[in-house]
Amino acid sequence: MDIVIEIATTMVAQMQKPTLAFLLGGMMLAALGSKLEVPDPVYKFIVILLLLKVGLGAGISIREADFVSLMVPAIGAAVIGIAIVLLGSQTLARWRGVSPMDGMATAGLFGAVSASTLAAGMAMLDSEGIFYEGFIGALYPFMDIAALVTAIVLARMSAARKTVSATGGGTATMTVGGGTGGANFNSDLVKGILVDTLRSPAISALLLGIMIGLFARPESVYESFYEPLFQGLLSILMLIMGMEAWSRLSELRKVAHAYVLYGITAPIIHGLLGFGIGLAAHHLTGFSAGGVVLLSIMAASSSDISGPPTMRGALPDANPSAYVGSSTGLGTPVAILSIPLFIALADQFIGF
Repeated sequence: MDIVIEIATTMVAQMQKPTLAFLLGGMMLAALGSKLEVPDPVYKFIVILLLLKVGLGAGISIREADFVSLMVPAIGAAVIGIAIVLLGSQTLARWRGVSPMDGMATAGLFGAVSASTLAAGMAMLDSEGIFYEGFIGALYPFMDIAALVTAIVLARMSAARKTVSATGGGTATMTVGGGTGGANFNSDLVKGILVDTLRSPAISALLLGIMIGLFARPESVYESFYEPLFQGLLSILMLIMGMEAWSRLSELRKVAHAYVLYGITAPIIHGLLGFGIGLAAHHLTGFSAGGVVLLSIMAASSSDISGPPTMRGALPDANPSAYVGSSTGLGTPVAILSIPLFIALADQFIGF
């Protein structure tokens, strides 16, 4: 009982932090019908700066990181992304009234990573003075790409099987464009997904930051420009995301109630899965408690930048109201609001 009380106390204290306060404030403004708007170019600029900051920090840290200490969490991140999609394929995608294509697209976004949620987690740990490995940002692509590729491949395979069944036999070949025609799996599918994902604005900015941090010496600009701006830019991003999340809730009315249940429960379940794998990495390599928290946050998050355009291009038959509405409208705020839970769990099981 004492543990539950301590966890609850920690969660309440974290809710008062600026990161969550701005998110809730944005949702409140939208709910009250406020006309406040932040121009889309400003939003994109903030996201790029935050991702460059995370990438630079990761690249600088990778230079000094032990290979095993880096690769164990990286492999764990990829496993988490795949596991989340497989879990979604056996739950949401099989729910009565849910299209398998829509279900897999949604599972793919929930398996991928939200850069803003990861940045929010870093900010909260920084504000508490909690240590975490600087290379955490480098784990982002491992989970993100693994989830998106798995979801799209499974969705295409399911669609191809249905096509073959509907035509009474024959074979089907899947292509990047989604067409079918004669049962060989086209390897260009995976290649196309990887290329599209790596070219997405979020992954491109993150990888650029990692490469510059790894092969150059950007410490001066990192410390004088990116680091001081991080907290302020993140607060604006949280305000935008709060307003966006509230507006997306209306889209859920167009799809099955299953998405509402999934959007509320999946971030917690996925975060606990990430916490378990992070805990294993802690015992294997000494992965820090802060690192375990951030891995949990990555698992709990759902992609809001790289994922939607990737799904829209690779799975054009999927309904954006389903996968974007459930991820941005519910998944993202639930994931951000659950950050205090993972901080409290790490404090109890590992200690800061």
